[in-house]
Amino acid sequence: MKTKILMVCLGNICRSPLAEGILASKLDPTKFMVDSAGTAGYHVGELPDRRSIATAKQHGLDITYQRSRKFTKDDFQTFDYIFAMDESNYDNILALAENNIEVEKVHMILNQISPNSNSEVPDPYYGGDQGFENVYQMLNEACTIFAQKIS
Repeated sequence: MKTKILMVCLGNICRSPLAEGILASKLDPTKFMVDSAGTAGYHVGELPDRRSIATAKQHGLDITYQRSRKFTKDDFQTFDYIFAMDESNYDNILALAENNIEVEKVHMILNQISPNSNSEVPDPYYGGDQGFENVYQMLNEACTIFAQKIS
């Protein structure tokens, strides 16, 4: 049975698609499944932001197969690990949790780098291209650490 990991941000077009693509590239697809979602349904069915696609492509990753979807309560049953990009999304995810087992699945992604710091991945949506590169670098470091732990 595959270990299932979910990356979650607000709209599921900037941060979580990058996180999904980065982590998936570091794990054996026969043993792991990585997906992403957003706590808001603003972009359901849409491709990731063109800047996320471009940033991923610069690093040899293709995330154009991804489509935005909204996080649901069912995700607690499907996924073993749920990573939030920031405190607001972390809180939105936990608001849907019905028990401690579900709560324990939810983590802040950058705590992989600095445990218990609850540092946030900044939303690059309203910034320039450099914001997407900065987000990529943060997520790449966090995903590398997590991939090493879980493999």
